Amino acid sequence: MLDHILIIDDDVEMCAMLAEYLESEGLQPEVVHEGTAGLKRALSGEHELIVLDVMLPGINGLELLRRLRSESAARVVLLTARGEELDRIVGLEVGADDYVSKPFSPRELLARIRAILRRPVIDSQPRRAVPRAAPIIFDDVEMDFERRTVRCSGNLVSLTAVEFDLLELLLRSAGRVVTREQVAELVLGRNLNSFDRSIDVHVSKLRRKLGSSPSGEERIRSIRSVGYLYQSDPNNSRTK
Repeated sequence: MLDHILIIDDDVEMCAMLAEYLESEGLQPEVVHEGTAGLKRALSGEHELIVLDVMLPGINGLELLRRLRSESAARVVLLTARGEELDRIVGLEVGADDYVSKPFSPRELLARIRAILRRPVIDSQPRRAVPRAAPIIFDDVEMDFERRTVRCSGNLVSLTAVEFDLLELLLRSAGRVVTREQVAELVLGRNLNSFDRSIDVHVSKLRRKLGSSPSGEERIRSIRSVGYLYQSDPNNSRTK
């Protein structure tokens, strides 16, 4: 079964070239050149992944992503202009799974797409579910791999695919430092780039969504120049 990819970008020539390349690599691309129409197609649920340009006529890419995230956990790769760090950071904050800076090579984009497609879908479509181990229960956090859900203090927490995989890595390594290189390779599916701030953004979002532990302690501690450490709550005896 071919993976359906939606490309939303107003560069007609680039989209034609990219669609041809992705099709030659066994994907099924669809192209939309305007934001409003792109949002409608993105909400259809017919695509495994969306390639979304920031600069669009109609609704711009970041606003499109905000509206999409209110209704869908669809996987999104954001296309940004080289040097526009703010767009990349805002895009990740809003809920993009990854980004690629223009100009880019189709091969680079394909690598990002395939890395994301290897992750299970966080929705109700069983055809892409990947059988996993028993739930992880650590302090007041519970990860259910059958449903791809996370509960914190009994409350359901909405996570993107990247955030879910990041939390799994941190919990399975709780009490031990996870390096930035490990996060880049195991969660983002690429080698670490020293200029890439996306890891920090994903960790920051995950911290914010989980909040402090019941005792008020920080759950995810940054280890300067090394990586991250998920800490156990000393006042919680539910660790398993």
